[in-house]
Amino acid sequence: MIALKIIIAKKGERLRNLARYHNIDLNKLILHNPHLPHPDKDISGQKVKIPSPPKQITVKKNRQMTNDNEEIVPTYEDCPPSPEINFSDYWFPLTSLEEMEQTNYDVIIVGSGAGGGATLWRLSEQWRNQGKRIAVLEKGDLLVPTHVANLPTAKTAGKFLRNPAFNIRREKEWPEFPGAKQLFGLGGQTLLWGGMSPRFHSSDFKGWPLTIDDLIEYYNIAEQVMKVTTAYTNGSNLQETLLKRLRESGYHDATNIPRTFDLNSSYYGQIHSNVFFSSLEFMAWALNWNGVDFAVKANVVKLLHEHNKVTGVQVMTPERKSYTIHGKIVVVSASTFETPRLLLHSGIPGEAIGKYLISHSFISSSTLVLREEFEEVLGIVNILLPSTDKRPYQIAVTGPHPYEFYSYETKPLMKELEISLLGFGIVEPKRDNRVILDAANLDWYGVPKLNVHFSYSEQDLAIIQQLSDDLFKVIDSMQLNIETNPCLLPPGIDYHAAGTCRMGDEPATSVTNDFGQVHGILNLFVADNSILPFMGGANPTLTTVAVAMRTADYIVKNENV
Repeated sequence: MIALKIIIAKKGERLRNLARYHNIDLNKLILHNPHLPHPDKDISGQKVKIPSPPKQITVKKNRQMTNDNEEIVPTYEDCPPSPEINFSDYWFPLTSLEEMEQTNYDVIIVGSGAGGGATLWRLSEQWRNQGKRIAVLEKGDLLVPTHVANLPTAKTAGKFLRNPAFNIRREKEWPEFPGAKQLFGLGGQTLLWGGMSPRFHSSDFKGWPLTIDDLIEYYNIAEQVMKVTTAYTNGSNLQETLLKRLRESGYHDATNIPRTFDLNSSYYGQIHSNVFFSSLEFMAWALNWNGVDFAVKANVVKLLHEHNKVTGVQVMTPERKSYTIHGKIVVVSASTFETPRLLLHSGIPGEAIGKYLISHSFISSSTLVLREEFEEVLGIVNILLPSTDKRPYQIAVTGPHPYEFYSYETKPLMKELEISLLGFGIVEPKRDNRVILDAANLDWYGVPKLNVHFSYSEQDLAIIQQLSDDLFKVIDSMQLNIETNPCLLPPGIDYHAAGTCRMGDEPATSVTNDFGQVHGILNLFVADNSILPFMGGANPTLTTVAVAMRTADYIVKNENV
């Protein structure tokens, strides 16, 4: 029988502090006090039941003997009791919206992809053990517990993540941007992304209110946390041979693709099981550092604001039950499409919201090479030709397929190897490329859907032509045979859309300042691809993460705005 005593909580007291003070497991303390479910909520003046702490076990040096000098045989009764476990119904800790409605959060983050995860990670890392409360609201559900490529059933799980039930294809809705897809789930698109993480070139920051020097520190942090490496192809004869051919043909800056792959071995008890990075790793760190509440299937339909400040968000469940979550600061990281949609529907002022949609022009080609031309170890190829002032596009050489990512699937021995070339061209920001609300077409929650207007400019088309011509030269330089000619893929298919809540100095042409703070709203921030005002040919995720971390630092320093 467990002995209990009742105390009255002092001013500012919390269950977590009482658990430490009385040397009691926090879950056990919560179990005995169901009227006080939240461990970090102020419980001043309330009654708290305190169970007796576990008895200290004294270790005896000598074995016990009976009077007949026979050793006493240990029994089950000699074992300490098993600790009580607060079991969960999910593999990820979730908080109900009913509970979240009772808490006043320091920060509410809308969306859990790369930008939202990076913001959460940095806030938690800076605020660890300070008692801050952060809420993360994700529209999608719990899908998979890691990047799909980390799963033994990657082939099957990959098809699952492409299910249109949560990976929504937009070709019929957005005929001018038909390649677009949106993945809704905890972790967002990072559950399925390829992990290419180059930095932007210094020239890519034209039109930005900051320079590359403002991001160097955050690039370094992001690359360390996300385990960005160029060593994935070390020892590959295919990589070494094709790189040498390119450099000898004048492509001196050809290099290994930086990718978010954890190639470290397990040592000192540190297990490195998530080779491919996803935003769930940001969340794992945050869970161990700070008080974070997560809710899934929590669709934020409106930002609540008055007197140039947000007061919280309105959230709806799939059953359309509405809740109000209060917070001192709100960070919207819902995506290039969902973020401006939320701002527009909430009546946030700003004539640039939704405008200046950018993406990459995306050209694909494939080649064939004879296996016998290369030595062992064959390996794979991951080559990057980065965008520069003179090369307004990026080219990635990857393959051979299906060898590039080894898994449990048996790979055939092939005499001919297929190598892919992917070209990403710069698209200039145009005000007419935009997303707008369709007031006559509402979703399940009563929020207007989006219409997307997008077209390439003459400059964009010139870059597409230049990129296509260069792909032929690259193929010749690597001494490969063309299998399929360069093909211009539908806009949006690369998941690189950006710019609809771009940062800048002028409210007439931008939505936020250089720290992601929305013009005219003191405590509202944006941290996802939508904030990028311009990008070169590089994949945007690493830069989005770096910018989000910079925004988080600004929030920490100015949390009382």
